[in-house]
Amino acid sequence: MSNGDLWVFGYGSLMWNPGFDHDEALVATLPDYHRSFCMRSIHHRGTEDHPGLVLALDELTGAHCQGLAFRARPGTYDQTMADLRERELVSSAYLEKRLMIDLRDGRQVEAVTYVIDPDHVQYCQIELDEQAQIISTAVGGRGPNTEYLYNTASHLTELGIEDDDLSWLSRQVRTLTGA
Repeated sequence: MSNGDLWVFGYGSLMWNPGFDHDEALVATLPDYHRSFCMRSIHHRGTEDHPGLVLALDELTGAHCQGLAFRARPGTYDQTMADLRERELVSSAYLEKRLMIDLRDGRQVEAVTYVIDPDHVQYCQIELDEQAQIISTAVGGRGPNTEYLYNTASHLTELGIEDDDLSWLSRQVRTLTGA
């Protein structure tokens, strides 16, 4: 960790529901990964019988993902990591990595980051139209898949982060659901 700090990179629900105490939250960029609905959700936003989709970081040379970096409050590191692992590693579809990110203020720090395991059974690559169909009907232990999409898209907008795919999906799912 940079200067002994624990940084965590959020690109989906961690942005609007980090679930841990933090002293700093800054827009940050992770190189060589992109955010996409490439993980079937069988726990939080879907079920085994009706999987939903959640965002994951898919490795792609030359890509980048903007999200929110959180600096955990000192003294909470062990609990923060335990809570993150319980939340993010529920099905082993994510890999926990420590990757360098660029903070908007110019600093570069190492951050705990959860990326998709492309060899995991929950990994998928689905066209946007089909993603919209799945997201519009799936519900899991943490609620409707639509809520996850809408919260993430709105928080990206609030942060001034453009994600054309999420904006399109949000509009399309609202059309499909009549919202």
